[in-house]
Amino acid sequence: MEFASRDLRALAEILRRAAATEIMPRVRRLPAGGVRNKTGPLDLVTDADEAAEARITRELQQAFPGCLVVGEEAASADPGSIGRLASASLAFTIDPIDGTSNYAAGLPLFGVMAAVVARGETVAAIILDPVCDSYSAALRGGGAAEYAADGSTAALRVARPAPVAAMTGMVSWRFMPAPMRARVMPALLGFAQVWDHRCAAHEYRALIAGHSHFVVFNRLMPWDHLPGALLHQEAGGVCAKFDRTPYRAGEVAGGLICAGDESAWSQIHATLGF
Repeated sequence: MEFASRDLRALAEILRRAAATEIMPRVRRLPAGGVRNKTGPLDLVTDADEAAEARITRELQQAFPGCLVVGEEAASADPGSIGRLASASLAFTIDPIDGTSNYAAGLPLFGVMAAVVARGETVAAIILDPVCDSYSAALRGGGAAEYAADGSTAALRVARPAPVAAMTGMVSWRFMPAPMRARVMPALLGFAQVWDHRCAAHEYRALIAGHSHFVVFNRLMPWDHLPGALLHQEAGGVCAKFDRTPYRAGEVAGGLICAGDESAWSQIHATLGF
């Protein structure tokens, strides 16, 4: 099916409802046992993650009958669902709370992320900030825009080119293999400033609004990066894997660099020793 502007608005409302009913009421109010480890202490899930994903999944299946929904929490139980993204006629990836560690700590730096995939191609994306009730959204080929809580909109555009020494951005090195980490971490001194918000949603939002120059990720779970990659491209940026190939739905390895243009991408790639 064609995913149109009205469908994007419907998706935004589904995410906003889940945020208003399942996520925000639980901020700093999670009960004992409401935060749990999944694979380890850096991989958390909360009652709010599970409740929000369940509500979003239910509403998506009602609004778009027959669609595939690949949510972060459900995919933990059914990893094979990621592989079905490439062939599904209509699929949604859902990260009910990106930045769960921040959310669990009561820090207001988390987001809700969704991408729409049609036969392996990402055709729409939304990143919602539940705290401000604003979201970034894009349809493929239609540019990227910010939608504020009061209904106003603004076009999004990546930052102007800058020399490497003047670039600011985010490098997520935690999941890199040890030899890569040993190369990358000293190379971070070549940039003006590097940070990690523990929240891809806000790192992508800063990038597409022109407040930083790049992001670098090594682990490519689709709910974390399909939305941001499309938004970044529609805001005028360039995204590619470390080996310079395109990033596609269903891929979880290979690393990703998002930069303002081809030249900046190549400079970042060289600086980090990839």
